[in-house]
Amino acid sequence: MRVLSAPVAAGLPDMTTALAAGALAGLLAAVVMDWPMSRQPEGFTPAYIATGVLARTPHENVRFRDAMIVHHLAGGLAGVLYAVALTVVDRVVPAVITVGGLNLLAHVLSASIVVAFIYGFFAHFVLPRAGGQSYEEEATAVRGQWLRSALVFGVTLVVVVPLVVVSVG
Repeated sequence: MRVLSAPVAAGLPDMTTALAAGALAGLLAAVVMDWPMSRQPEGFTPAYIATGVLARTPHENVRFRDAMIVHHLAGGLAGVLYAVALTVVDRVVPAVITVGGLNLLAHVLSASIVVAFIYGFFAHFVLPRAGGQSYEEEATAVRGQWLRSALVFGVTLVVVVPLVVVSVG
């Protein structure tokens, strides 16, 4: 993987480093997502709904702390998904422009894949499983908010990953 080709001091393989860097970038992107989520009319409703589905409890019963933990863990997992996607996409997309060995086209495509996945997964798998009144009355608003938040996540990945690669390399 060309993303993190610098030698690793701890002796970890490149893929392990890439996955860890992806998880860290995903966590950071989830933290950045907190700001636009807090400014939208639905607030952190998507995080409450996702946590409620995982805990098999109505989202109204979910504590803010639990919703934030799930939200940030999901961000880290989405970052790992980004690293995996980048590994695959980097092998098939020509490196027209690179920054510190990072194929920028593969990078942007991988971030786009992750944004599409996290939005689609939430909107069409998690949200319908929540059911109840919030699904029937708020589904369109919550999906819209989740789309905007997912786009913020993706833009953060697009900006942060090259900065990390350049600073590491």
